Amino acid sequence: MRTTAGRLPVAGRAEVRRAAVRLVRAEGRAFAAVLALNVLAAAAGTAGPWLLGRIVDAVRAGQGTGAVDRLAPVILGCAAAQLLLARWARDRGYRLGERTLARVREEFVDRALALPASAVERAGTGDLTTRGTEDVAAVGSTLRDVGPELLVNAVQALLVLVAVFTVDPLLGAVGVLALTPVWLALRWYLRRARDGYLAEGAATSEVAEVLAATAAGARTVEALRLRERRTAASRDALEESKRTRFHTLRLRTVFFPVVEASYALPVAGVLLAGGALHAHGRMSLGAVVAAALYLRQFAEPLDQVLMHVEQLQSSSASFARVEGLAAAPRTGPGPLSPVPEGDRIDVTGARYAYERGGEVLRGVDLTVRPGERLAVVGPSGAGKSTLSRLLAGVDAPTGGTVTVGGVPVAGLAPELLRRQVVLVTQEHHVFLGTVRDNLLIAEPGAFDTELWDALAAVGAAGWVRGLPDGLDTVLGGRGRRPDGSQAQQLALARVVLADPHTLILDEATALLDPATARHTERALAAVLEGRTVIAIAHRLHTAHDADRVAVMEDGLITELGTHDELVAAGGAYAALWHTWHGDPAV
Repeated sequence: MRTTAGRLPVAGRAEVRRAAVRLVRAEGRAFAAVLALNVLAAAAGTAGPWLLGRIVDAVRAGQGTGAVDRLAPVILGCAAAQLLLARWARDRGYRLGERTLARVREEFVDRALALPASAVERAGTGDLTTRGTEDVAAVGSTLRDVGPELLVNAVQALLVLVAVFTVDPLLGAVGVLALTPVWLALRWYLRRARDGYLAEGAATSEVAEVLAATAAGARTVEALRLRERRTAASRDALEESKRTRFHTLRLRTVFFPVVEASYALPVAGVLLAGGALHAHGRMSLGAVVAAALYLRQFAEPLDQVLMHVEQLQSSSASFARVEGLAAAPRTGPGPLSPVPEGDRIDVTGARYAYERGGEVLRGVDLTVRPGERLAVVGPSGAGKSTLSRLLAGVDAPTGGTVTVGGVPVAGLAPELLRRQVVLVTQEHHVFLGTVRDNLLIAEPGAFDTELWDALAAVGAAGWVRGLPDGLDTVLGGRGRRPDGSQAQQLALARVVLADPHTLILDEATALLDPATARHTERALAAVLEGRTVIAIAHRLHTAHDADRVAVMEDGLITELGTHDELVAAGGAYAALWHTWHGDPAV
């Protein structure tokens, strides 16, 4: 297994082989049937050259046209049998490939959904997107098209070689020996191809990540005049992608010409050796003709096998990236996760440092009592959002502990975690589907009355009732596209339906106008009466309404108390409050 810091893992050769064997075993009977049909088709195909050799020997022996009349219909019958059996084998092979591809896709989706949000963020959505699109498509093409064809041609090539050795072992040895250049070229290619295609896949993921990040942050890029920097990043990613693609292209331009030039060697070798033996009376002309025809017939399946081997190297690298998700970290430890005793949240000496940055939290101590409304304020970069991620179990602290009911939050199983703590950020997502589908994600068993109550709680019932089909209106894609504030209200409605005991709002109403934001926060507070609410925002009216206020500066909590206590203390919070009210003289 290959892992890189901040990247999703890539399966090694052993893991890929085990995964392939597992997929074959899952369709054991179907695979055996396809293999048997291919063997029968290949066996029918090998009868023709042998029968033709018999005809040559019979004619030379003076038997006239009788042998031709007897054996020609058999040759035609074998050709027809090969055609029908090969068609049947391909049909069964394609069906097997489609079922196996469906299993690969389902496993990928299950594994992707089990990834922690922090792992996806560190790796970048471009990597996961490329694995789920291009890599899965490459694996699908192999299973659906290349796999059946490779099986057919491999069996045909093997049986043709067996037939040559059956005609005469010496001619078979000559034919195999003449394949030495092909074997050497294949060995050279296989040693380099997998790493080359893995590098190509990683470079493609990097291109997707850079483009996705630039498009998603287009307004920030424009506001901060980062266009040249993002253009340079895109150019570097594209140059690396071009370099890796040129490398794999060079491998192919060396491999295939050598192989193509080597196809004539087995036939030439058999004709020369067979001719010499026939001249000395040690071999019949029919045997030489049959062996030469077999090796001429051998060239076509061999060419297809080598062509598919090249495609297999590309798809094997893709399969390694798809299968790599099996080794990625999962959300929570599993069903044996301990159950918290109570709802109190304790943060003790919490520290956190990002992989590509310095320490963001430098020893935070905080206790949040059940049912308390806590506001966390402070300047940008103070560590507020990082603290919210630790409280919600998205990330685990690099030092210290963050617990709920005495149990580490990051160690809770996903289903249990979502019933304990829910984090709502200013980032939101509208899923492709109806309004009802978007809400039922939080509580699949909710009735329509509950959905409408949740929408009313966040001030969204009005515009949803105004939609053409109400709850059944399709959103996203070719359907209706809600604006930012409406999408955020849908996210908050999902929180109401989830009904956790602790709710963390990290700038959750940032896209709402001040009046709507205040109404929504108060509505949420009313709905979540008796539950813990931790609000992280720059709008200080949230702090005014809270039971306590925590002020963060430079990764530490520097002030903690009620609004009135902190204003009276005249510290950092008081300065923020007076500045927010436009009273700089205080």
